[in-house]
Amino acid sequence: MLTIHKSKTETEIIEGCLSGKSWAQRSLYDRVSAKMLAVCVRYIQDRNEAEHVMIGGMVKVFEKVSQYSGEGHFEGWIRRIMVNESLMYIRKNKNMSIESEIEDDQHEALHLDWANQLEAEDLLRLIQSLPIGYQTVFNLYAIEGYNHAEIGKHLGISENTSKSQLSRARKLLQQKLVSLEQKELTKHQEHGK
Repeated sequence: MLTIHKSKTETEIIEGCLSGKSWAQRSLYDRVSAKMLAVCVRYIQDRNEAEHVMIGGMVKVFEKVSQYSGEGHFEGWIRRIMVNESLMYIRKNKNMSIESEIEDDQHEALHLDWANQLEAEDLLRLIQSLPIGYQTVFNLYAIEGYNHAEIGKHLGISENTSKSQLSRARKLLQQKLVSLEQKELTKHQEHGK
């Protein structure tokens, strides 16, 4: 007998999760878990720990799905939960030092010409090589789209400290990109001889 599996709509999955249906929870997990793991890995370098945080975040999604107002994208709502869970993990398990000295923010842009040639994994490694405070502020601002007031609230720092951390993260990333670019040029010059 031929069976046709019709995929469920997001609305059907949300309604199923609201009713505590295991098929709906499994369907939602299957749809978003890979993306949400990627979110957690941006904050937590240890993949096993990031997966643990993501699973805990999914449990929170199932518990709090009734709080989703229907405004905005459901996946965006889930992403915020994952970011918050990742930040809670960092606060509990890492000594996240955020320097509170405020410098003039020059808003130096990254050297994007060469950076555009980097693979996503290379960029992720560069971001993960930043000190945890810089990394967290950079991820929240540049990737998640939080503003400095929101970042300050989440991390318990001032808005100006968030701006300073972002500025320092950008400068450090720029230095790392220039260093990589110089290594690549040297490598190409050596092979060209």
